[in-house]
Order: sequence, then C-alpha cells, then structure tokens
Amino acid sequence: MPNTLRDKLNQGQPTIGTHYLSADPDLPEIIGDTGLYDYGEFCAEYSAFDMQLLYHMARAGQCGNLPLMIKPDQKSQAYWAQAALGAGFKAVLFTDIRTVEDVQLCHQAIRVDTPDSGGHMGVKLRRPALAGYNPEGYPDDLRAVVFAIMIEKDIAVEHLDEILTVAREKGVDMTQWGPADFGFSRGQPGLMFTPEIRPFEELVIKKSIEYGVPPRIEIGEVEQAKRYVDLGVRHFCIGWDRFIYQANITRIGEGIRKVLDRV
Repeated sequence: MPNTLRDKLNQGQPTIGTHYLSADPDLPEIIGDTGLYDYGEFCAEYSAFDMQLLYHMARAGQCGNLPLMIKPDQKSQAYWAQAALGAGFKAVLFTDIRTVEDVQLCHQAIRVDTPDSGGHMGVKLRRPALAGYNPEGYPDDLRAVVFAIMIEKDIAVEHLDEILTVAREKGVDMTQWGPADFGFSRGQPGLMFTPEIRPFEELVIKKSIEYGVPPRIEIGEVEQAKRYVDLGVRHFCIGWDRFIYQANITRIGEGIRKVLDRV
C-alpha cells in the first residue's frame, strides 16, 4: 500500500486534502475517484465508528487510490491511531497539543519500536502485515506514516518555540492551526470569527515555517486560500462532507420551493 501522500511531502510538493465525518466507506472512494485530492481526512474525533469500519474505509480509499488520515480524540489517541494504521491509514493528525510531552507521546504511538526511533509501535499482524512478519517492509511502512499535530491551545502558542523544536526532532510533518479550540482555551468561544484571531494564526504559520515543520490550513472555500498562500502555506484541507451536504441540500431545497410557490 504505497503512501503517495508521503511521496508528495518528500518531493516538497503542495498537498490538498478534504475532510469527511460520515461513517459511510463509500466516501473515501468517491473522493479518490475525483483524482483531485492527495488524501482524505476522517475526522474520527467528531464521529461514531469502530475498528472494522476503519478497515472498510481504508480498503475503499485504496479502490480510489486515496491515502487516508485519521484525526482521533486525544483521550484515546494511541489506541485509535494504531488501529487506523493497522487498517491501512497512512497519516495521523493528533489533537490538543499543549506541551512537548504531548508531541513525544504522539511520536511513540505511531513510530516503530526500535532503539533508534524511540517509538512504541510493535509488530501487529493487521493489514500492512497480512502475509506475516516482514522485518524490513513493516518498519518502513511505519516510518512513512505522515505525522501531523494540531496547535490549538493557548498554552501551546505560549510555548510554541519549545513545541516546534521537539516537533522537528520527532519528525512531525505538518502543523494544523485550530482557531475554535484556541478561542475556547482562552475563555473566548467566539474569537475565531473576529479579526483578533489573526495575529495568533499568523504567528503559528510563521513559526512553523521557521522551524521547518510546514503548516497546513483548513478552509471551506477556494477563495480563502490566497491569503494563506501569501503567508507561505502550501498544504490545505478544504471542505467538510457535512457542511457540503448541508449547503447543497439547502440550495436545491430552496430552489424547488421557489418553483412550487409559483404553482
């Protein structure tokens, strides 16, 4: 199962992902069949699922040549990150980073348990090793997993230099700014919708680039990308299936209502 997302990052190319929250395995295949996205992000933190469903999703993603990323809840992140990798997912986005210790724990959860890596992931005979123990290919598969972290807490921004130093040392591939949780962590739930959020966001972007840990940004519309491109961002995750569905079901519903109102 080649990790084409890893290949793009290694080549220094921009990447585009899209989010999905639905538990329907058809979605990764539908996204992949467009040929427009480098990966799909399953927002498991906001969804209901089980381990078997992760296997179905990963297989569906393979049908559409689409690597998958999982975003697990922090409290069970090691278990579900390892379960997703065992199913065939190729990337993990860890949430709620607050300290350098959090980065280290995330690293341990997904990296191979060898003396030189410091990871805690042992050999698990799941999908990457269905044919049996492979002392060469299995560690390489784990080393290729894309490792991303959320910077979304006030305390993380306060200690951004220390966190990014360790992130660089541990091979973090991308940071992701989280304005909603950042506002909550400051006791300002509506902060993400105000201009006052921008200095914090731009600091995270600037510092991530400075430390060589590329920032990824989540957007809902294409027009939002230009500002971030001008700030140096080259990695985007655009759109959420739930909101795309809501917007389109509203559009066609309003349209047919107008037709019937004239009858």
